[in-house]
Amino acid sequence: MFTSDNAFSTALTLILSMDSALISIVMLSLQVSLMAVLIASLIALPLGAALALWRFPGRNVVIVALNALMGLPPVVAGLCVYLLLSRAGPLGEWGLLFTPTAMVIAQVILVMPIIAALTRQQVEALHGEYAEQLNSLGLTRLRMIPTLLWDARFGLLTVILAGFGRASAEVGAVMIVGGNIDGVTRVMTTSIVLETSKGNLPMALGLGIILLALVTMINAIAHMIGETAKRRLG
Repeated sequence: MFTSDNAFSTALTLILSMDSALISIVMLSLQVSLMAVLIASLIALPLGAALALWRFPGRNVVIVALNALMGLPPVVAGLCVYLLLSRAGPLGEWGLLFTPTAMVIAQVILVMPIIAALTRQQVEALHGEYAEQLNSLGLTRLRMIPTLLWDARFGLLTVILAGFGRASAEVGAVMIVGGNIDGVTRVMTTSIVLETSKGNLPMALGLGIILLALVTMINAIAHMIGETAKRRLG
């Protein structure tokens, strides 16, 4: 039976010795979350910018829905993906359930509304500030999108990092669609739940320390980007 003191010291030993089981879990976590954020960003950045620039009937409804989806419960996202990918679901024949791909899909659904909604806010503010200059150059709304996204790049990097933080700390959705299979779909958050329930506190603490360090690093980078943007843009 581990006490809190020797569990913590054993956890540090696991980290410093680069324990193979621990490292494989961390690497899979990073692969899944990075891929999810990349896919979500490729969709959400232009989507958010387009929503900021175009006016159409029902636009406010779309904005409200997008903002509401920022708080989408992970278990609900996981359940929706599960129903899609299960054998009885419309995509069941693809055999993606309980694979890293299913976990990526679930995280994309969770992260995309965050990036899209915050992108819309930033691009809409920039468009209001530079509308006259952009119109004087004869730019169409479609051509304004890359210009405004580039101008908002520092803020958008912070937005993307926030999305990565959401993805990397998520447990409910990936547990449902991944199944927490050892060596296949077991990531940091699901491993912490499992190892704690088994009483394997050193492994749970080791993964918790790494996850906490990762989240802290993300916030530090986001802060540095924000400060850099303030210095460069005044």
